[in-house]
Amino acid sequence: MAKLSLAQDLSFPLRPPLKWAGGKRWQVPHVRRLWLGHEHARLVEPFCGGLAVAFGLQPRRALLNDVNPHLIAFYRHLKRGLTISQSMENASEAYYAHRQVFNALLAAGRAHTVEAASLFYYLNRTGYNGLCRFNNRGEFNVPFGSYARIAYVRDFGCYRAAFAAWDLKSADFEALALRPDDFVYADPPYDVPFTQYARRGFSWDDQVRAAEWLARHKGPVVLANQATPRIVSLYRKLGFRLRFLEAPRMISCTGDRTPAREVLATRNL
Repeated sequence: MAKLSLAQDLSFPLRPPLKWAGGKRWQVPHVRRLWLGHEHARLVEPFCGGLAVAFGLQPRRALLNDVNPHLIAFYRHLKRGLTISQSMENASEAYYAHRQVFNALLAAGRAHTVEAASLFYYLNRTGYNGLCRFNNRGEFNVPFGSYARIAYVRDFGCYRAAFAAWDLKSADFEALALRPDDFVYADPPYDVPFTQYARRGFSWDDQVRAAEWLARHKGPVVLANQATPRIVSLYRKLGFRLRFLEAPRMISCTGDRTPAREVLATRNL
């Protein structure tokens, strides 16, 4: 079980610091082609998740938002220069003990602490498939991941420079103050049955609200989603240009790895 400094482990550019279910690293080449010519703009991600696109594009300025406050709390500690001192062990007993401590911190209103951020990282790396899931009581409930080996990182100091010019928020997307020339990349929770990514979830009404909000933006917009019939119909009705992609299926309870059909919808590009 290796424990190393990320500054020693990673070459430039930096990789996303978390293992993230539904991550969009595979999508970065498609988005980068649309980003060319807009590098001077501020990148805005209303659903920033694992930051694969932000690290792939390396914008000089960015507004990165996610409704999951624990995710943003972790990124804020990276911006300050996080070093983890707690024990990290790839074992089920340790995992469930740390998960219990993490949930106790949330219940005590200490989700913003270094301890909570460190535990969030450990649970992310050790839990099943990088899932981030909470029950109706707001408790993290992802099971142990059973990996053969995990390379835990303790020193995240090399992320401070990348995050220096990036603003971090945890709010509903409509609360974000967009500038007319912002380049928006939006990757909302996909139109699939599982939407309990945060305590409140993400409903079909939220899908519609997000699409309509993005359609009102004056600047360039890239919107990604699962290509379900109602998503395709919604985006076409709002005047987006649609492109269909075959996405790798990274997580499946049935073992099915058939590529999933996704839509990349654009406006003002």
